[in-house]
Amino acid sequence: MDISKHMEFINPATYDKKIHIIGVGAIGSRVAEILVRLGFSDLHIYDFDTVETANVTNQIYNANHVGMLKTNAIFSILSQINPHVKVTLHSKYTNQQLSGVVFLCVDSIEIRKQIVENALTNIAIDVMFDLRMRLTDGQGYAAIWSNPKQVEALLNSMQFTDAEDLTPVSACGTTLSVAPTILTIVSYQIMNFISFLKSRTVKQVIFTDVMLFSTQAFSYK
Repeated sequence: MDISKHMEFINPATYDKKIHIIGVGAIGSRVAEILVRLGFSDLHIYDFDTVETANVTNQIYNANHVGMLKTNAIFSILSQINPHVKVTLHSKYTNQQLSGVVFLCVDSIEIRKQIVENALTNIAIDVMFDLRMRLTDGQGYAAIWSNPKQVEALLNSMQFTDAEDLTPVSACGTTLSVAPTILTIVSYQIMNFISFLKSRTVKQVIFTDVMLFSTQAFSYK
């Protein structure tokens, strides 16, 4: 794949470790797409769900993917972007060994917390990114795994339950979301990943609201 448009800014060959994307719904599918367009390979993708008609509005999938497993659908899409991409598909994350870079993109905060807790002593992880979104606002959290304070801060950001989640829902109980919010928080966290590769630094917290046209990003002292 010709990456001449960005290779002088970020060359994916400088990072040859695995990239794990846990959940390829609204957020994870876009994370996978952008990483592959940047030239990254050796992706490990985890999801057990199938593409539904409502997913077409806010995820990368098209109408012809409805009914397919998301893992198979995303592999088809990524292969069209880069026929040589290396993607390992997992139907579900069940405590497989993580390493390199981890993007947490699952719907459940409780599952995210469990993944982080299980990985606390895993020295094979370089950095972990957690991406969350509601209707018009998104949140990004990051931790360099060799920094115990950053890992602790990431875990502390998860001290609530799925039942306490304030994501808006419709009158019939459907979780509300729009593509601009998703694309915004995904873009910020991909740039956070690039920052890690270029300078070994990350913004630990990113808050953005697309309706307010506002973004805050910072790291704890």
